[in-house]
Amino acid sequence: MHSDPAACAHNPSDALTGRTEAERLHQRWDDQWRRHGYGHWAVRRHGEARTLGFCGVKPMDLAGLRILDLFYRFAPAAWGRGLAGEAATAVVTWAGRRVPRLPVVARIRPANTASRHVALRAGLVRAAHLDRPGEDGLDWIFATNLPGGGGGSR
Repeated sequence: MHSDPAACAHNPSDALTGRTEAERLHQRWDDQWRRHGYGHWAVRRHGEARTLGFCGVKPMDLAGLRILDLFYRFAPAAWGRGLAGEAATAVVTWAGRRVPRLPVVARIRPANTASRHVALRAGLVRAAHLDRPGEDGLDWIFATNLPGGGGGSR
């Protein structure tokens, strides 16, 4: 899924080109779990082995703030069924309980309306004052639990 052009359309720099890159990604995610006790979860349907997507958080800095970066990527075959919204909502709820001192932030390309819907469903709100250039273009920021209260503006 991390090498599928459709799944990486809005973040082409994330696209993996081979097994070595996939192994490095897995190692980074595994290291994060060891260091922080949280990271990215594989999303599957109950009783099925096939991974439909990934969703989770990683600590990072954004505009001088320590945040949890919300990540979700799903196989195109899983799109349109509400799975990303359900997973993102669960992760944001989990983060609010387990790491309440850190805001949860989703960095989204302006053209990615599906990802915006997922972030909004998960309880994040627009925080335009934090918009920044990302690796693949402008990142619109959606957040919850920002310092000073709230997440941003709708």
